[in-house]
Amino acid sequence: MTTTAQPSATLFSEPIRKVPGRWIALFATAWLGIWMAQLTPIQLLLPQQIAEVLGLPIDTGEQLASENWLDPVIAFGVISAIAGLCALIAYPLTGALSDRTTSRFGRRRPWILGGTLIFAISLVLLGLQSTSLVGVGIFWSTALIGFCVLTAAITATISDQVPVNQRGFVSGWVSAPQAVGTILGLVLVSALALSTVVGYLVVAVLVVVLVAPFLIFLTDTPLPAEQRPEFSFAILVAGFWVSPRKYPDFGWTLLGRILVNLGNALGTTQLLYFLAFGLGSVNVVDDLLILTAVYMVFFIAAALIVGKLSDRIGQRKVFVYISAYLQAVAALLLAFVPQYGVAIIAAGILGLGYGAFMAVDQALATQVLPDSHSRGKDLGIMNIATAVPQAVAPLLGAVVVVLFAGMASGQTDVATGFAGANVGFGALFVASAIFAVLGGLSIMPIKSVK
Repeated sequence: MTTTAQPSATLFSEPIRKVPGRWIALFATAWLGIWMAQLTPIQLLLPQQIAEVLGLPIDTGEQLASENWLDPVIAFGVISAIAGLCALIAYPLTGALSDRTTSRFGRRRPWILGGTLIFAISLVLLGLQSTSLVGVGIFWSTALIGFCVLTAAITATISDQVPVNQRGFVSGWVSAPQAVGTILGLVLVSALALSTVVGYLVVAVLVVVLVAPFLIFLTDTPLPAEQRPEFSFAILVAGFWVSPRKYPDFGWTLLGRILVNLGNALGTTQLLYFLAFGLGSVNVVDDLLILTAVYMVFFIAAALIVGKLSDRIGQRKVFVYISAYLQAVAALLLAFVPQYGVAIIAAGILGLGYGAFMAVDQALATQVLPDSHSRGKDLGIMNIATAVPQAVAPLLGAVVVVLFAGMASGQTDVATGFAGANVGFGALFVASAIFAVLGGLSIMPIKSVK
């Protein structure tokens, strides 16, 4: 069994032959493993692990009596931000190097393999950190580096092999597994009552198993040595800068992606702590599971339906606008009506908005790349706008929560027993809405794509 790739004569040309269903199926399966291994830690394992290291276990009810509820919020933010700095370097570096790789196995496959192994091994070692926040920070950072190496290479295969009029649909299969992977990871950990160590081990094994079929059967046309772009450290560093004046559509797309993803991350990465400390839930994992399930249904529907509709009518921007504003509505609901029932409604709206955004914006990004010879590098830069906001958001969110909770320190939240908790998380969700709206507005100046 093999998949379709473009002939070597058209290695740098825009692909015109549609990829078959088996290519898409293997591609989607790989992303299922990738998202499960990245988002299960972000949504559950990592914040839970940090709280345990600090002696404040979540989902036991003990957090309701603690005066130190902000400690895990801050620690999670700092660790995520450090990992985000690693991603900032890993994404474009990997993309640039994969563009220049002349392996007989192709340009992307060696990096997909290497990234998968780094990702999986780091997750296993991360799970063993039970007493040291430093250890948690180190191995979460290396795990995110592996994630960046893997996803920079696998995302580049879209530009390499998928024609423009199929990219919305194919990009939907990057997005849809994101929600499925999250819910499956949460179900595995909670339903099987897995410990932190075993939880990390399970997702590490799954990312290897699910990426392997795409890696094995992908036909990745090798780059002839004589066609390898000139390489030096200076060229590599200079390549990280794509002039927004020379390539304004690339710049606006990048800015919009940063802002929308930051808005989404502010609204989701602190969700476990919001349930525990803001709403005072004593069944935090179960409540998180329900919210994620609702989010998943709407996310998948939007990603697949809107992505294909975008291909059919040849429009990208209008869907990005709508998706950004839907995310803002969801965040404002959480900010001003902090109740679990309302949170379920907000989860559905957020899933609808972000699912549409992920499918259409990924397709949009592939259409504004400056140079076909540097697709991997340029998409690596573009992917920074997905991974880094997700990593930085916990720190920025922690700052917002701490600042506004401190301003309300003289108040007592009767529902949870925490002073100013709802004020802090409310401010966080307002910030989420603001970034989402700004991200939608940033797409307006783009001219080369409708």
